[in-house]
This record gives sequence, structure tokens and C-alpha cells, in this order.
Amino acid sequence: MYATVPDLLRLLAVPTFAYGAYRDIETRRVPDLLWPPLLVLGVVCLAVEGWNAVHAPDAFAFRAFALRTVVSLLVVGGLGAFFYVVPVGFGGADAKALVTISVLLPTYPTYYFDGFVLPLVPTTIRVFALTVLTNALVLGMAYPLYLLAANAARGEVASVMAVGKRIPVERLPVEHGSLLEDRAGTHFTGGLDLDALRMYCRWRGVTLADLRRDGALRDPATLPAEPNDPTDGVVLDGDEASARADGGAATVDERDGSEGRGDGAPGGGDTSATEGDDYDDPWGAAAFLDDIEGSAYGTSPASLREGLDVVTERDAVWITPGTPFFVTLVFGLVVAFAYGDLLFAALGALGLV
Repeated sequence: MYATVPDLLRLLAVPTFAYGAYRDIETRRVPDLLWPPLLVLGVVCLAVEGWNAVHAPDAFAFRAFALRTVVSLLVVGGLGAFFYVVPVGFGGADAKALVTISVLLPTYPTYYFDGFVLPLVPTTIRVFALTVLTNALVLGMAYPLYLLAANAARGEVASVMAVGKRIPVERLPVEHGSLLEDRAGTHFTGGLDLDALRMYCRWRGVTLADLRRDGALRDPATLPAEPNDPTDGVVLDGDEASARADGGAATVDERDGSEGRGDGAPGGGDTSATEGDDYDDPWGAAAFLDDIEGSAYGTSPASLREGLDVVTERDAVWITPGTPFFVTLVFGLVVAFAYGDLLFAALGALGLV
């Protein structure tokens, strides 16, 4: 393989981003320490390539380099900066990743092998960061189709079957995303965030299994006098074992998706205290949000109460799978290095480019 030093150094983005994707899947948190080294590396690579372009025999080389760099920084980096300031559906890691890619990968790398060159399908403008972004968008559009097919194969039919999955409630402590149903059985997006659910349980010093077993915990008088640190809702070591101990693997029959009901009551626990109560603040939802002095991922007292009612009364619920854009972006990065631009290839096959 023959390539320039900057192009070889840019391959370091693959294992670094892959590690970030692993952390994102496991905890929904990407370490901030990933970005400064890649940004410094990107600036160094840009400086070397700029120097080479200035001294290239082709007078057009520097103008082409400058144009691609400007497009990368303004379009991809600008999107990242915008989504960092206005996080509409984007996390901070997604935004930082776009900015990093715009600096590290403005121009197409070239890797020569015996008989072929990678990437196989470059675009006309040859802005590599733009290829990574469009690849991620194309791959991201395929995920709802997968969910739709997987749910249909399991016989799980609902209005949210293209954006969610149905899981045992006891698995919620180790899942990511948000609820897709309310107490009335209506399916909708924007339900209780599962990170907020973990924060509430830790603040109160109880497990989800405790809430399901003891309906009296709906009474705000049972709140702790000295609440615990709610953390930020990240999945911690031991949550997986706790979910297994709570019976999370056996609540829903994997073969037909049927629900089991313990002791003849929703959730298998004592719900006597949840029926007909007249609490001013059921579950202590408002007290929790007031105590943490902020928003738990946009959670309101009403949405927290609704979510807690659902997860204590049901044995299985629909949730968003919570697959982060960052993971899709990493797949787009790998495909860009190995193949090239998926959208450009598709347009070429249709004779549009």
C-alpha cells in the first residue's frame, strides 16, 4: 500500500471512532478526550497538504485543496457547530464528531494496492468529510427498514414498529432510548427517557424491581429524607446483573411475544396503592426534578409519572432502540475509507451523475 503520510495518519480515525462507538453503545457516553488529539492531527495533516499543494507543479492544486477544505469546514463542520448549539436530535458527541471529521478529513485519501485503489468510488468534488456524512445518512435510513422487518417477523405489530422494539420491562435498566407508549396504550414518540428513569431510581435509592413490587412507593411520603446522587443516568457496572436478577430474560416469551402476568396483577406486584390514590405529587416526580435543579433529559413531572405508571404496570413495553447517530457515522466513515461514496455510487448507477 502506498499513500501519503497525512493519508496514513488519517487511518487512526477508524480505531478511535470505533472505540467511541463502542462506548456510545454501552453507555451512551463518548469520552471528550477523543477529540483534541484528532483535531491536532487534522491541523497537522492540513498544514502538510497545504504546503505540498503550494509547491506542487500544478498551479490548480492549491486552489482545489483550499476549495475542498473550505467546503468541509463550512458544510460539515458548520453543521456540527450548529447542532452543538441547537441540539435538535443530536448529542454533543455527534456534533463534536462532525467538527472533528471536517478538520481531519477534508480531502479524499488515496491508498494504492496491487491492481486497485481505495476508496473505489470518489465524488467529483472529492470532499471526504461530506462523503462520510452522506454515507451515515444513507445507512441511517436503512435502520427503520430493519426494525420494521424484524418486528414483523416476530409478530410485533404497532404504529411504532419502524422506530422501536418491544422488550421486557426488567431490561429497562440496561437499555437506552425512551418509552413509546403511555398508560392508555397509545404509541407515540417522546416518552420517558430511560436515562431519566435511571436517575430517578438512583436518586430515590430503589431499583425498578422495587417500584414494581411495592405500589406504596407511589406515595411521595416514602421519598428519602436525604436523596442520593442521581448521576447522569449512564448505565453502570452491575446494572446488567441486576436486570438478570430481576427476571428480565424470562418475562416475555421470545417465541411469540406474549406477556406473562405475575400474581394476576400488572407488573406482578402489589398495585393496591396505585389505584384511587389522591397524592399531590404521585411518585414524588416534581420533588425529584426540583431537587436536581434541572431537567432530566427534558423530563417533566407529568411525563415522569406517566412513564413510571407504565413501567410498573406492564411486563413488556415499546421503546426506541436509542441507536445513536454517532454509531451510524462510524459505519459511514469505515465505508468511506473502504468503498467510497454510497450516494454518488447510487446516483451513478441511475445515470444521474
